[in-house]
Amino acid sequence: MAEQFTSTAGRSRAELLAAGKQLRATMPRRAHDGWQPMSARDPVKLLRSQDAVRVPELRAVRYGRMLVSPFTFYRGAALVMAHDLRSTPSTGIVVQACGDAHLMNFGAYASAERRLVFDVNDFDETHPGPWEWDVKRLAASFAIAARDEGLRDDQARDAAREVVRWYALIMNRLVGFSTIDIHYHRLEIEEIVDILQARGDKRNLKRILEFERRARRKTSEHAVRKLTETGPDGHVQIVEDPPLIVRVSESDRAAHQRFLDRYATTMPPHRAHILRQYRFVDAARKVVGVGSVGLEAYIVLMEAYADGTPLMLQIKEAVPSVLSPDGAPLFRGNTQGERVVQGQKLMQASSDPFLGWLTEPGNDYYVRQLRDMKGSLDPEPDWSWFAAYAQLCGRALACAHARSVDPALISGYLGPEADPFADAVAAFSMRYADRAAQDWELLARAAEDGVVEVVVEDHR
Repeated sequence: MAEQFTSTAGRSRAELLAAGKQLRATMPRRAHDGWQPMSARDPVKLLRSQDAVRVPELRAVRYGRMLVSPFTFYRGAALVMAHDLRSTPSTGIVVQACGDAHLMNFGAYASAERRLVFDVNDFDETHPGPWEWDVKRLAASFAIAARDEGLRDDQARDAAREVVRWYALIMNRLVGFSTIDIHYHRLEIEEIVDILQARGDKRNLKRILEFERRARRKTSEHAVRKLTETGPDGHVQIVEDPPLIVRVSESDRAAHQRFLDRYATTMPPHRAHILRQYRFVDAARKVVGVGSVGLEAYIVLMEAYADGTPLMLQIKEAVPSVLSPDGAPLFRGNTQGERVVQGQKLMQASSDPFLGWLTEPGNDYYVRQLRDMKGSLDPEPDWSWFAAYAQLCGRALACAHARSVDPALISGYLGPEADPFADAVAAFSMRYADRAAQDWELLARAAEDGVVEVVVEDHR
């Protein structure tokens, strides 16, 4: 994998800092505010190009979710932004990128040690790519969400700027870490609580404590209570809610059992040993997210042979990343499912112990736990929320990028005072927020004209 990233091997931190600083001569930091849409740009056409790999009856659900607001449009339009970012300035520094780094793709999950960690938590689009692309997508998501929540434009700009400021602050701080400590470093909820208490930030402390309480309840046991019922034969089964949740047929149940047997071979032996102590009970197709709607996604109910305790897994289709123009996974000889898993493991200090992948003719998948204390904080119409959450997300993204490229190279470019870059990305974010709102309107017009079909859901 290492050959896919900007090489920092064989150079000291001092040399990397100098090399990063030298990049400013050819790519000034203020140049990152520049972006002009290509003349032939058609966001609806780009979105429809993804329909071919999506379940036909769910395409309209995807567009319906995207049309709720400019921010939900943005969440589902990673391909559109990847297309746009290709025409933006870049230093040429390549990291393992998230590919879809918007604010709702950050949050909490349980580590293998059952600690609650805050980090990037969505990797469907992960792929080697310019570090600036993730920063710009994350910053723009704050600007767009802030507008959606009714905040002023100056507050939206400041939220985007805060993301970049904290990304730079943490990247600079990581230069002082040892190489191994960078890979172990992670942000736990307890540390966030301590920070907020030290600041006297009672409002956000209350939010984080409530968020922690909800996240800790999201376990397999909680999922079983919410998603299952006792069937006519007296056995537990997944509750249907067509077209969002549809149980698989008897023939597909046998296929899922074979899937799980093959998936176990991609796990470390000690994890596979745990998995083999569970038996397959039921499976259903379950629609998830915004951008992922229409890709094949299943939930699987497992039950321990010994004590009957449940384990809920998710099998999710993996298609080429929006960061890969030719669709190649860039992990030599591997599948799109392994691209997601290996990319996640590289970007996170601690990952889901049940991560794995499998492949079928024509389809790749990855597997993870459905709910393992996983959750995100929803935007609120409050500047203090945006400021605090921007700091957390900027910090998490910097740590994730530093695991594939030594932080000294990016830190050298940003400098101890990253104001020129932060100001540029904030300006870009506001410009892109304008464009996202226009793209949202174009999709609405396409729906009115019958170009795309839309299903408006009664509940979420």
